[in-house]
Amino acid sequence: MNSRFKLRSAELDELPGLSDLCLRSKAHWGYDSAFMAACVPVLTLTQADLDAGPLVVADSHGRAAGLAQVTGETNAMEIDLLFVDPDFMGTGCGRILFDWCARTATGLGAKKLRIEADPGAVPFYEKMGAIRVGDVPSNAIPGRRLPLLEVSLL
Repeated sequence: MNSRFKLRSAELDELPGLSDLCLRSKAHWGYDSAFMAACVPVLTLTQADLDAGPLVVADSHGRAAGLAQVTGETNAMEIDLLFVDPDFMGTGCGRILFDWCARTATGLGAKKLRIEADPGAVPFYEKMGAIRVGDVPSNAIPGRRLPLLEVSLL
């Protein structure tokens, strides 16, 4: 593992800062303020997110560089969250988080990992071996559709 990042469980008291990290990461793709305002409710992490499934933080010398979460049923595991602070994009943090998602899902018995991706993140997921299998409605923006990707874990 890249020694620059240590994975650890997210804590309740850091959820506001992790929510901000998610929003900074999303804003990296150049969205306008109205779009970003619509994303706030979806990207504000709560106790329910901690309860939904394993949620890890990639820590770099005491700073949250990224976070990831897998959720779902055994055969239908999903990357529910995978965000990297823009300051850490291109450093290997995303790959470490993706690999954690794949290992965690495999350990829970999943054969596939599904991802509802921001269009800007599709090339990253394709580098990780994902293929586009369709699209799904956005939880934040009515009428918007997001790419749906899958990774085989076999």
